[in-house]
Amino acid sequence: METTIKEELAAFEEIRQGLEADHMGEWVLIHHRELIALFDTFEEAAQAAVERFGRGPYLIRQIGAPPVVLPASIMYPLPTPPVNGSVHGQNEVRVR
Repeated sequence: METTIKEELAAFEEIRQGLEADHMGEWVLIHHRELIALFDTFEEAAQAAVERFGRGPYLIRQIGAPPVVLPASIMYPLPTPPVNGSVHGQNEVRVR
């Protein structure tokens, strides 16, 4: 069963105080509600996340930083438009 980003955030909140006591400013990687690793930089955390888990979902968060609110367009990317065609109706693609 695939976890959601809300579940990953809930897992972070459960361990946040302990992390803030010992790892302030570091970056945490959480996947399937499990703490995977801590990193010194976002780039290190992102590289490890992509190598291990592909596109996710997973959570990368800086310990002690305020929450970041992302626009819905980033959280839910729009579908890629068809190549050399146009969409007509929900599931129909016509190619010229």
